Amino acid sequence: MQSNQDSDISLLNINQGVSCLTSGVLNPQLGYDCLLVGTQTNLLAYDVHNNSDLFYREISDGANAAVLGMLGGISSPLAIIGGNCALQGFDHEGNDLFWTVTGDNVRSLALCDFDGDGKNETITALSPMYGSRFGYALSNGTVGVYDKTARYWRIKSKNHAMSIHAFDLNSDGVCELITGWSNGKVDARSDRTGEVIFKDNFASSIAGVVEGDYRMDGNTQLICCSIDGEVRGYLPGSQEMKGNLMDSTAEQDLIRELSQKKQNLLLELRNYEENSKQIELSTQVNEGDGQRGVIPANTQLQTALSVNLGADSQSAHVELCISTSNDTIIRAVLIFAEGIFEGESHVVHPNLQNLSGHIRVPLTPPKDVPVDLHIKAFVGYRSSTQFHVFELTRQLPRFSMYALSSPDSVPQPLSFVNFTISERVQRVVMWLNQSFLLPEDAEFQSAPFQVCFTFLRDAGQLCIKMKPCGEISVSTDDIDLAGDVIQSMASFLAIEDLQVEADFPAYFEQLRKVLIKVDEHHTVHQKLTADMADHSNLIRSMLVRAEDARLMGDMKNMKKRYVELYNLNRDLINGYKIRCTNHTELLNNLKAVNQAIQRAGRLRVGKPKTQVITACRDAIRNNNLNMLFRIMRVGTASC
Repeated sequence: MQSNQDSDISLLNINQGVSCLTSGVLNPQLGYDCLLVGTQTNLLAYDVHNNSDLFYREISDGANAAVLGMLGGISSPLAIIGGNCALQGFDHEGNDLFWTVTGDNVRSLALCDFDGDGKNETITALSPMYGSRFGYALSNGTVGVYDKTARYWRIKSKNHAMSIHAFDLNSDGVCELITGWSNGKVDARSDRTGEVIFKDNFASSIAGVVEGDYRMDGNTQLICCSIDGEVRGYLPGSQEMKGNLMDSTAEQDLIRELSQKKQNLLLELRNYEENSKQIELSTQVNEGDGQRGVIPANTQLQTALSVNLGADSQSAHVELCISTSNDTIIRAVLIFAEGIFEGESHVVHPNLQNLSGHIRVPLTPPKDVPVDLHIKAFVGYRSSTQFHVFELTRQLPRFSMYALSSPDSVPQPLSFVNFTISERVQRVVMWLNQSFLLPEDAEFQSAPFQVCFTFLRDAGQLCIKMKPCGEISVSTDDIDLAGDVIQSMASFLAIEDLQVEADFPAYFEQLRKVLIKVDEHHTVHQKLTADMADHSNLIRSMLVRAEDARLMGDMKNMKKRYVELYNLNRDLINGYKIRCTNHTELLNNLKAVNQAIQRAGRLRVGKPKTQVITACRDAIRNNNLNMLFRIMRVGTASC
């Protein structure tokens, strides 16, 4: 902070590297902002006005990002910290009121009312914009905007987005997405279309983009800072400039856009003329040669999905078959799908000698999530110079990488999840047909029934059994798969609360070893910290003795002390390297522990899920491993 009277600067010294920083109202009774300072091991909530700590908490998962505000139905503001695969929320007294696990390290946080229920939810690596709308940036150079689960737009750049922020730069009442890039460019894009309405360039990469009353005149500015320290502020445009901030380049862009439209229209006109000539020609030649023009009006494009077990030259995969309904051929196919193809698109160009009305495209989804396949196919005749474009969308089921197998052909998995539901067997069969690629002749009329699948990625097994009483057993050695199956089934059947009994012997034994390693790493960490403190004290003492010898002219003892000082410092550096390695291994093991708790929670639905996660964390805090594994197996006693 800087004083207006004497320009004094107040400094707050943190003895560790600061990894995140934010400010806001944490205690509503105080009525002013506090400062949150995060390091890789601790969180400090600091009252700047009274020069005192609100609370100081150890954060075992580290603090990479911080945000302050209201979350969900929690009545008080929370300081939400993102660390090593975990999120934690603290109130103004330092009470831990929120915790969850993420799939990877959290690097950025924002609060947004994602589902429109009037309560904020946490969003990672994104920027809230308006209502349930938010902007996002990925490490591959992609930037875009979502509204709930609907994507408005996205663009991909060869540069990396260093910072994004929502700010109404053109004074039209709607925030634009401001992006600072690694090449020094700053641009503002429309939240609806992604159109660039403003851009500027710095000499070096952008370090951050924020907003604030920088000149203290009551006008909020957009503030951009580069990594070399250059700071620029941008005031929102006036009402006369509303909607257009591109100045003299706007007219040039408009001319360029109209010129491009003109070229497209001329090309389309030439296509129509060529097509008309082909139609006239087809009426003059015999029937066998008359297929160089338009295709029959009843031509349809058909698609089918099936499981291909592969061969020696090709691994198992899902096969998409695209075919026409007559003797026309498919010249090319474009498929757009997120998360399946590199670059999210795939193009198939058959050789001219192999043109036919059928094309088979192998698909290998890396994750068990439903994917929309947007298909565009060029259809015509072999002699055609122009082709009709067919567009359609086909959804790939969530568990498409599972092939139906005989229960007697493979050994049953040792791990299982058991639960009971009050649903008709027909509803469960409907879920099976929606979630898996089942053969047409597969029938499950009534309970009891058993259906088994082989995992195409690693040949693992999945068996689902249902009894007439509604008891369902899901057998698999993959705890993540079991959680996905339960969450998918609960969502389809609209189950709000579901308690289960689960046992995963191999995974639980692996987790037990990880917990033992965590204790060992904590012990080593404490010992190394004590040794480093002793070395530091010896170094200070040795330095004083060496300087005393130098001042007294005792060169022999001075050299001896400095040699000892050098050796102590070398030992201290080596100890620090060992401590860093130990800390990295500790974080990796803590990540595994956090993920195990989240996996145990995903085996349940609703209140039982929340209770299991809370009880598991309490068991780890109390170092009660037996209770931890009992909770993971059967849930809490209150469930």
